[in-house]
Amino acid sequence: MLKIKEKKDGCRDFVSLGEILLRFDPENERIHNARSFRVFDGGAEYNVARNLAKVFRQKTAIVTALADNSLGRLAEDFAQQAGVDASEIVWRAHDGIGANTRNGLYFIERGFGLRPPDSCFDRGNTAVSQLKIGEVDWHRIFGEKNVRWFHTGGVFTGLSATTPQVAVEAVKIAKENGAIVSYDLNYRASLWKNRGGKTAANELNRELLPFADVVFGVISDEFKPSVAAFDEEKFQTAAEKMRADFPNLQIIVSTLRDVHDASSHNFGAACFAEDRVTVAGKYFQANVLDRVGSGDAFVSGFIYGLLNGKDLKFAADCGAAHGVLAMTTIGDNSTATVEEIEHLMRGGSSDVKR
Repeated sequence: MLKIKEKKDGCRDFVSLGEILLRFDPENERIHNARSFRVFDGGAEYNVARNLAKVFRQKTAIVTALADNSLGRLAEDFAQQAGVDASEIVWRAHDGIGANTRNGLYFIERGFGLRPPDSCFDRGNTAVSQLKIGEVDWHRIFGEKNVRWFHTGGVFTGLSATTPQVAVEAVKIAKENGAIVSYDLNYRASLWKNRGGKTAANELNRELLPFADVVFGVISDEFKPSVAAFDEEKFQTAAEKMRADFPNLQIIVSTLRDVHDASSHNFGAACFAEDRVTVAGKYFQANVLDRVGSGDAFVSGFIYGLLNGKDLKFAADCGAAHGVLAMTTIGDNSTATVEEIEHLMRGGSSDVKR
């Protein structure tokens, strides 16, 4: 199993490298005819740090870059209100119109029934996509702050030609300082549409995986991440192949999902470690209010379990329960409590609490 640093005063449990996006939600309207939007914080790697801080009360920080204007300060405020340490943000001068650098925005309608969720991203030329090697003092972050776990993923590395180099720089120094490194294979078609698609994304992921201890996602044409049709043998075969290619990987994790329609999903997870498969509790036909961020909620629940000395079964169950609960509320991030998560893990009912 992972050799995670002991929790000590002044240490950071978790540091994430990624983008903070501002999410504009038209609530019950469609994007193309909405007249008002509710604003949330979001961003794949950031969401994990945010959930670990807000829901699980872990000491977390986000490393990112923002344009120094009102929208950038709004993103900072979201992070601070969630309990995420925002002191590692790299601030960029803003020219007033966003010609040189800007902050990422995205608009999303949640979908309902047979109408799927739809999104519109406005994240080109963002401050974080311009990060380069040498701009972040990783030796200070991982040395002085005694970080226990570092996380990044395919969304951050897909932002530009320089972000993969920044990620490699970070994971190397993280490992030198004894932090656990996790990497999420997250694929976003919008980021790779003009850059070689999923094939190019997987090639990039293979450059990063040699530095990871834990990977979220499986590179395989055979294994399908389904709950109802979960094939343990195919999952183990795919995981063993990944470990053969990347012997450093200690835990390989995959969420499982079947989409019946926008409002009903099956949700679960499985992980491979120590030559065996561990399967999380499965949730069939779970009602969905907002699916965005449920995968990140799973990751945060899984990491929380391991950071706090729990076994793989607890970590997987905690992640799956948290992912399901995250789909019951609006926004990229969870509003669940640890008590609610553990209640669901125990098979608790949804009856009203009085």
